[in-house]
Amino acid sequence: MTHRLRFAPSPTGYLHVGGARTALFNWLYVKHYGGQFLLRIEDTDRARSTEASTRAIFDGMEWLGLLWDEEVVYQGANLARHQADAKRLLDERKAYRCFCTPQELDEQRKAAEARGDAFRYDGRCDRLAADDVERRVAAGTPFVIRFRMPGGVTSWTDLVKGKITFANADIGEGDFIILRSDATPIYNLAVVSDDIAMRITLVMRGDDHVSNTPKQILLYEALGAALPEFAHLPNIHGSDGKKLSKRRGAVAVSDYQNMGILPQAMLNFIALLGWSPGNDIEVMTVRQMIDLFSTEHLSKNAAVFDMQKLEWMNGQHLAMMPASELRPLFLRELGDSDLGEQARLLDERDLDALIDVLKVRSRTLHDMVRQSAPFLSVSITYEPEAAAKAWKDRDASADVLRAAAATLESLDDWSAPSLEGALRSLAESRGLAVGKLFGPLRVALTGLSASPGIFDVLTLLGRTRSLERIQTAVRYITGNA
Repeated sequence: MTHRLRFAPSPTGYLHVGGARTALFNWLYVKHYGGQFLLRIEDTDRARSTEASTRAIFDGMEWLGLLWDEEVVYQGANLARHQADAKRLLDERKAYRCFCTPQELDEQRKAAEARGDAFRYDGRCDRLAADDVERRVAAGTPFVIRFRMPGGVTSWTDLVKGKITFANADIGEGDFIILRSDATPIYNLAVVSDDIAMRITLVMRGDDHVSNTPKQILLYEALGAALPEFAHLPNIHGSDGKKLSKRRGAVAVSDYQNMGILPQAMLNFIALLGWSPGNDIEVMTVRQMIDLFSTEHLSKNAAVFDMQKLEWMNGQHLAMMPASELRPLFLRELGDSDLGEQARLLDERDLDALIDVLKVRSRTLHDMVRQSAPFLSVSITYEPEAAAKAWKDRDASADVLRAAAATLESLDDWSAPSLEGALRSLAESRGLAVGKLFGPLRVALTGLSASPGIFDVLTLLGRTRSLERIQTAVRYITGNA
């Protein structure tokens, strides 16, 4: 059997984390087991569906690399088939016309509430005589089409949750509507009609669709179609323990790109929101995720979206990426700023050396940009707290920086081992702990209290800029700037 899976978002907003996770698991499934990954835009809600939302879904999926294998299907274009399937069920007496007005249905609901019962449509229109139905239709009386709920139970073996069974008498509000009075389909009919036409073999979607599944199974059976498998993924909760949604804390996937997150890190992070490869594996390339993916390791438990974990994960992927691959991303992040102009003046070898130093200390591309300032800025700005702490004793700080400058200026070999040997010898000769030398020197070179290793800093800045910055710091400390 050829596996055919689909991601079917509604274009009523951006692509959020839950949707991206659903798309990813469908995509991983076909990449691991073989088959086709399809995209269907469920745009039947004309009032809320927008072209901007559709474009945002495409952009988010393209950024993540979750590309579909066939032409995009637009559900709204399949109205004629949806109507034909409803008429077929009507002709086969598996559905019937309901002429109840909203007011009559409201009265039924109120009566059920008064009895302390859940509302279930009482099926009164199913008991109308055939000539009465024909007369009402001929008179133009508005009607919906309701599916005639059979007795018994509906069950399936869910790939995530195991065996699930619903008593048909407890499904929804009884005989459910499949076609509205304006001849547009209800969600469950449109989905089943489209999934049959698209030959979908596995419906993998969020946990909130479990209650729709028995209705859809009954429609599959009524239409004489083979059932797909079903897999319902657990909810994703925010740090507050409540379900992430478009209305509660779930931002657009594209926003994470703007936060300096790498697409492969985003994929790795959301893959672990409901799936585990086992063996305590967390950091994975996309290829590794494909190889390790299996439905057996999909979780039944809700996952928690942790932004700190995402940033940590992103840092791991930054560290794994070769500088040559990070280079265009880093330059794009720098943009047309002064730092960007300076970066573009460097040859690729020097720029890649800077990237290699920055990436291991960064969690996001934004971090890399922030930490690049001391190396790319023409002038230097001292962080007030860093200067106050490192240069607390101004005379002693100026003295140790002059000594450092003299030692460094005497070196013929400006390499990390040579620099380290010379500066450690200087600290020892003056009876200083290395921190008492490296701390003031770090602020002199970068303006910051935290930076890459001091020898990396000296190497990246080079002899001329390093010595100039130390002299500038001495003048600043002594008030001669």
